[in-house]
Amino acid sequence: MKEFDVRIVVTGSLAYDYIMNFPGNFKDHILEDKVHMLTVSFLVDSMRRMRGGVAGNIAYSLALLGESPLVVGTVGEDFGEYRELMEQQGVDISGIAKIEDEFTASCFINTDTANNQIVAFYAGAMAEAKSLSLLDLGLDTEDLVVISPTDPEAMSRYADECRQLGVSFLFDPGKQTPRLEGEQILAGLNGASVLIGNDYEFGMMAQKTGWTEEELIESTPLTVVTRGKEGSTIYSSEAGGEGLEIPSAPISEFADPTGAGDAYLAGLVFGLARGFSLEVVGRVAALTAAYTVEQHGCQEHGFTPAEFAERYADAFGPSPEVEALAEQVTR
Repeated sequence: MKEFDVRIVVTGSLAYDYIMNFPGNFKDHILEDKVHMLTVSFLVDSMRRMRGGVAGNIAYSLALLGESPLVVGTVGEDFGEYRELMEQQGVDISGIAKIEDEFTASCFINTDTANNQIVAFYAGAMAEAKSLSLLDLGLDTEDLVVISPTDPEAMSRYADECRQLGVSFLFDPGKQTPRLEGEQILAGLNGASVLIGNDYEFGMMAQKTGWTEEELIESTPLTVVTRGKEGSTIYSSEAGGEGLEIPSAPISEFADPTGAGDAYLAGLVFGLARGFSLEVVGRVAALTAAYTVEQHGCQEHGFTPAEFAERYADAFGPSPEVEALAEQVTR
């Protein structure tokens, strides 16, 4: 890919996150012999409403890195302040459609002291994402579309349209994996340039599709499996399927894992669009995720490209590709 020639389009959810913290461990309150009639209430000690949604989170970190991604998604009448902030950050919001008489999607995230999470998601305006199309965006074969969690029909439509246009796309079933049927997952893999998910999601995709995790990994030219603080592995068909181990980036203080996967994906896409080597792509992704876990919320971190380049050098050593970010001119 040629530097600056790749237009990044991010499809996915735009939502408000209600982030809660439970001062205990979920597992201590779940009786294994009673899970067939599970009724559990967790009294949380904090809750905040914050900007979120997978597409919003990815776009936010891409903007910090110096990109101007085009976001495609649907929102409700309560999205005004969120929209203004995205514009201020340089995100292209022309692909966002407001749905009348509806609320923006809402994600309720409860995290325990072991960083386990229980998540409930209300689709709201996101349910209308399937009405949006990529066909009129003027995309060409140099561009890259990110298909991240949103309405399942919308995810299938965007994959179909990318194949129709001959546009490269990344498939990220993410937290929609439980809702997606096996056929929908396989349809998303068909023609995808990149597949990404965490190790749990790969296990679930294997169960739903009847494929082994190895077959899923081999199904796309580039596959990324993330493992939280244990790092990630990038598999490339060009390298014969050999796994490239990527370490996690050092952090100053751990605050909240919410949104780390989205930030990782933003760094991954940024590196791929800039034509970085896979080793650097993975480390850029890991460092972007590190910024997120140091703050409570998915869009509360901040950095300049120069600050990012300096921290990258401290964490992983010098890289001419990343050092160039310190003097980049954003488009």
